[in-house]
Amino acid sequence: MLRGDDVAELQQRLAALGFDPGRVDGIFGPTTAQAVAEFQENVGLPPDGMVGSTTLVELARVTPRHPELSLVSVVRDRERLLRGPRTLLRRRIALAEPGGLDALAAAVRRRLARRGALVVPILHPDGSVQAAMANRAEVDVFLGLRLEPTAAHCTCAYYAGYRYVSPGGQRLAEMVARAIDETLELVEATAVVGMSVPVLRETQMPAVRCELGPADLLVARLAEVAEALAGALEAWAAAPV
Repeated sequence: MLRGDDVAELQQRLAALGFDPGRVDGIFGPTTAQAVAEFQENVGLPPDGMVGSTTLVELARVTPRHPELSLVSVVRDRERLLRGPRTLLRRRIALAEPGGLDALAAAVRRRLARRGALVVPILHPDGSVQAAMANRAEVDVFLGLRLEPTAAHCTCAYYAGYRYVSPGGQRLAEMVARAIDETLELVEATAVVGMSVPVLRETQMPAVRCELGPADLLVARLAEVAEALAGALEAWAAAPV
């Protein structure tokens, strides 16, 4: 697939004009190609989904209906989330852990299974591979866990880039961070940040990556942290945006 800032600019332009390219991530995939074809059809061009010189001219010529550009992809993401089930029953959840937190991941899986979720474990250190595995499994939501043994606080990251913010990912990151803070009672609150690292940019569903520490406290409160993470996912399913 084609990737880069020029693809992201194309996605932003299409989204501002009301054509949904999917997540604005700089990756030219099938959803973006479909949005290009829909745009071409609307302006009287052959809908081949390819961005040639004529299509570029039309993209520059057509102006959005509103002076304030709003990305239709964000609106559509929110609508899809609101149409989803309000429980974890039969929801597919990717739980990724590259090593070091296998006991915690196993405890989270058990608690999610009790709530009726279908957990897809992903054990690989590379973020792009994790994203590809989650995409192939067609999961509803992705939660990645990373151990930061000496960290004094935790971090929950969601996808944000190219003027796009994942509404479901941001909401889940905030809920997970709140659950962690209530459980670990660290001096510093869990940071909630938007990032464009591969595992967050390349996943096609709401995704959060949590960096957890310190290690000794996680071990001492493993059961409580596992219950907090499962509870946060359950609360997110009930109110995803």
